[in-house]
Amino acid sequence: MNAPVFPNVSFYFCVIVYMMCSQGTIVNENLTLSSFPPLLDMASAPAQQPTLTVEQTRVVLSEVIQAFSVPENAARMEEARESACNDMGKMLQLVLPVATQIQQEVIKAYGFNNEGEGVLKFARLVKMYETQDPEIAAMSAKLKSLLLPPLSTPPIGGAIPAS
Repeated sequence: MNAPVFPNVSFYFCVIVYMMCSQGTIVNENLTLSSFPPLLDMASAPAQQPTLTVEQTRVVLSEVIQAFSVPENAARMEEARESACNDMGKMLQLVLPVATQIQQEVIKAYGFNNEGEGVLKFARLVKMYETQDPEIAAMSAKLKSLLLPPLSTPPIGGAIPAS
């Protein structure tokens, strides 16, 4: 039996849903952190003080965004997106792992671990500073646009057209 190509797909799924919930893309009163055990474990852990200042976070976030425009990384992301064909399941399997690796390459130099948990901790730190700093909020939105596919919103009223 072959090992799965991406054994941490459930982790990546949690990361993408967390990002989508935090930006208001997913609005569902039944969707809670308890639906996602890895995030629940992190949410129930004692709050840790940020390891970076606002200014340092701006620098790291800028470097992360720049890393996506490096030709090699841009090619990796484009290849993954083309392979995913805008299918959310495939995006989780193909695009998110590449995006996570690109971020890890940058943030490990700033003390975050070189695993998915480091990316999540950095994302939480950025989320915390978004409310305090408009520049971080703008850079965070730009990063999310690099990671998430364009999402269509349901029609107002939630009506589904008859077939």
